[in-house]
Parts: sequence; structure tokens; C-alpha cells
Amino acid sequence: MLITRERDKLINAVLYFAANTEYCGKVKLFKLLYFLDFEHFKITGRSVTGLDYYAWKMGPVPTQLFDEIQAPEHDMASAVEFDEIPVYQGNASMLKINAKVSFNSKNFTKRELKLMQSLASEYSNKKADDMIEATHLENMPWDKVYNKDNKKRDLIPYELSLRSQEAEIVNQVVVERKQAIASLS
Repeated sequence: MLITRERDKLINAVLYFAANTEYCGKVKLFKLLYFLDFEHFKITGRSVTGLDYYAWKMGPVPTQLFDEIQAPEHDMASAVEFDEIPVYQGNASMLKINAKVSFNSKNFTKRELKLMQSLASEYSNKKADDMIEATHLENMPWDKVYNKDNKKRDLIPYELSLRSQEAEIVNQVVVERKQAIASLS
């Protein structure tokens, strides 16, 4: 597998949130990554991790990471161990994230690091159930796809994090970039 900057950021974001928040299981991790990516997109027009999120019943899910947790790629497996631990008298389990290496900030911008620190601080002691409500707020990206458009399990476009005027500007920039690239050919 080709190790990209985004992939390195994903692995290190997992390490960061696991080390800097309590109760960081699968659901909470997914919420933190979602907030990181969508908040960063709102500011800069790009995500941090490159993950795509889908509108599942319990909220936004990065399905690529969801699937990978069952059988991690070599780079993820060498950095993180995912263990299922029993909870509630053994009737259910929770994912426990164990770091095998230390967090490495080298590929993150100052803005990305500040945003991760802010999210870890804000949600440090929150449990997954507390965070589900935050991702289900009315008129937020998950709500627009899951409830308003009734597109269960569909992709949540990053552009939904923008106000309509901001989205128009981003779309115009994309069109201009494509035109500039086409003119170079």
C-alpha cells in the first residue's frame, strides 16, 4: 500500500484521539474524525484524512476505516491495535484502541493540530452516545443526507458543511481550476 500524507494523518489522528480522550472506541473515534475533517473542510476546502463519510443510522461513518478495523492494513496494524473488550456483563463489546507507536505531528499543519487539540479538549470526557447527538443536529451534513434527502447509507458530501454562498464559491474555484488545467493540455 502506498503511504500518502493523508494516510499518515489518518493513522496519527487515530493515535492522537485515542491518547487524548477518554472512552475512545469506534463510534467516538468516527465522530472525532468526522468533526476534524468537516470543520477543516469548512475552513480550507479540504479534509485532513481524505476519508469519505456515509450517513448511517448512528451518524457519519468512514466506511473505509470501519472495514479496515476488522483487518488493518500493514501501516495501520504496525501503529494501532484494535481490541474488542466486553462491556455490560459480556452482552456487548467496545473497541479499545491501543497505540503501538507515539503520535507524530510531522505531516500536520498548525491549523490541523490546533483543531485536533480543540476537539480532544471539547470531547475529552464525552461518551459516544453524547457525541451522536452532536452529529445529528438539524441542518448539519448528516441530517441533510439521512433525514432531509432520505438517503440512508449515502455519501455525505463535504460541501454540505458550507453555507450555500460558500458552496457556490468553492464550486466556482473548482470549475476555474479545471478550465486552467484543460487550457494547459
